[in-house]
Amino acid sequence: MEAFSDGVFAIAITLLVLEISVPEDALENLWRGIADQWPSYLAYVTSFLTIGGLWIVHHGIFRRLRHATLALVRLNLVLLMVVSFLPFPTRLVADAIDATSAERAAVIFYGATLFAISFMITLIARYVARRGDLLHDSVDLAEVRAAAARVSPNLVFYALVLLFALVAPLVAAFGFFALSLTAVIPRRLERLGRPA
Repeated sequence: MEAFSDGVFAIAITLLVLEISVPEDALENLWRGIADQWPSYLAYVTSFLTIGGLWIVHHGIFRRLRHATLALVRLNLVLLMVVSFLPFPTRLVADAIDATSAERAAVIFYGATLFAISFMITLIARYVARRGDLLHDSVDLAEVRAAAARVSPNLVFYALVLLFALVAPLVAAFGFFALSLTAVIPRRLERLGRPA
């Protein structure tokens, strides 16, 4: 299950870069054309770091498991479905930011997808924290419960930034970027990504 999940994460993260391009009419002034793609770079980095941070947490959870229940496999499949969907709203938000009247809708749609990803990994972490029988004997259940508790506040932050997108979509897009940075800061890597 972990290998299959890693494959989905790798494909989703790779698809993100395929959406970045310079329009053909910008080739006459290529440096300007490259610079004008800043919304694509913002969306790409935000989604890349989000998936990367998710992978770290996912890896930290699943390396501690001795086996998985059918319920956990299904929860993981829903998580992977949402992750593999992320390149679509990433492209939408990159196209709409700073260019069209669709900016608000695109940022809200993107944020809702990020919220769904955060919701699913929180659900998985809480499920595993309640099921000590799934863990390797050497794993401390209290440590798993503490890790699940640290993941949970992300839902609140995503919800707040999502609400902020109603009034200031561009600021909210940078808010999602800031949240993606927190997913990979060293302190979090040490706590949630540490192997069992």
